[in-house]
Amino acid sequence: MAWLITKYAITAALVVLVSEIAKRSDKLGALIAALPMVTVLAMIWLYAEQQPAEKISNHAWYTFWYVLPTLPMFLAFPFLLPRFGFWVSLVISAVITIACFAALAAVVKRFGIFLL
Repeated sequence: MAWLITKYAITAALVVLVSEIAKRSDKLGALIAALPMVTVLAMIWLYAEQQPAEKISNHAWYTFWYVLPTLPMFLAFPFLLPRFGFWVSLVISAVITIACFAALAAVVKRFGIFLL
């Protein structure tokens, strides 16, 4: 139980740190947020919990493919925000991400990569 609490505390602290830095500097906050901290932490937690190398490797592999369809959201959101407000822009951005993911999954399936 202590291990689980430690994992939550470290992971939450990183998210709070990024948001606090972003309050002070848009660019630095975005740079830190763009780093794959969550993925690296997840791989560290998997390794610390003695998961097989294949599971850790698969995590990195699928993370690569799942990041790609999120990228258009980061272009659309700043365009949408002044026109629709925060929540509507966030929902539209999420729908864009889902559509991009579905399209990517269909394309890479032809190459033997199954994301779903």
